[in-house]
Amino acid sequence: MAVSPEIAIDVHGLTKSFEGRTVVRDLSMQVKRGTIYGFLGPNGSGKTTTIRMLCGLLTPDSGHGTCLGYDILTESDKIKRFVGYMTQRFSLYEDLSVRENLEFVARIYGMTNPENASREMIARLGLKGRERQVAGELSGGWKQRLALGACTLPNPQLLLLDEPTAGVDPKARREFWSEIHTLAAEGLTVLVSTHYMDEAERCHEIAYIAFGEILVRGTVEEVIEKSKLTTYTVSGDNLAPLQSAIEEKLGVDMVAPFGMSLHVSGRDAAKLEAAIKPYRNDKKLKWEHSEPSLEDVFIDLMKKSRDNFQ
Repeated sequence: MAVSPEIAIDVHGLTKSFEGRTVVRDLSMQVKRGTIYGFLGPNGSGKTTTIRMLCGLLTPDSGHGTCLGYDILTESDKIKRFVGYMTQRFSLYEDLSVRENLEFVARIYGMTNPENASREMIARLGLKGRERQVAGELSGGWKQRLALGACTLPNPQLLLLDEPTAGVDPKARREFWSEIHTLAAEGLTVLVSTHYMDEAERCHEIAYIAFGEILVRGTVEEVIEKSKLTTYTVSGDNLAPLQSAIEEKLGVDMVAPFGMSLHVSGRDAAKLEAAIKPYRNDKKLKWEHSEPSLEDVFIDLMKKSRDNFQ
């Protein structure tokens, strides 16, 4: 099977079921090398299952494809050698120091100089001065940095991030993503599942998965454009009655509070205009036409999705 060297992942028709419930259905996609690819969707939508199948960590019931040039069905062991996997749960030894954890990982992978590899990673990720600190005493942001260092220590070609910044403060999240972009610029391919819109916007491409199917994919700009949403931002005092009054009206597909305002969106501009017209003359309300945000699109897609377990 000939595979372009520019393509990290090329899969077709992947389907996976558990106990009679289809978690991923007929999924096909390509991911270019050096791309940060984000997966969004409600809990139970198949994000993690998709990521694991894409890189050969989970065998699909049907479908085929390649990851890093290897067949995901017959060469999964070869793929695993080049994959780093970071989950939201800290999985290193909490009773070992930062340095000891990294040296242990280096030895597991048979690196020739574990001590030097550990020192270089500590310097790269700004962990200098914390080498002797026990991992269990680190804050969430420092634990995350250590976990990233451990899974990239053996120089993987593909990095899997499963909601990696859950519970981490904004500053640590920003620093984490800065490092991810640096790694991607060096050629690392990254697959990440997230619920944070600002993180999704940092990805080169995103895919929204619901009930086992990809509903939309592309760059953030392309996904927003494909939504065909017309959006208004309305501000004023006590907007709760307005939200209750308009959210069930024909033409209004999404109403969501954002701070002291509401975002009101619809996929049919004419019907939306007709629905909000009676409220446009209320001088207590200020209506402004605005561009839909990724969060607007995400909320709209969630409303149209159903729980996999139902």
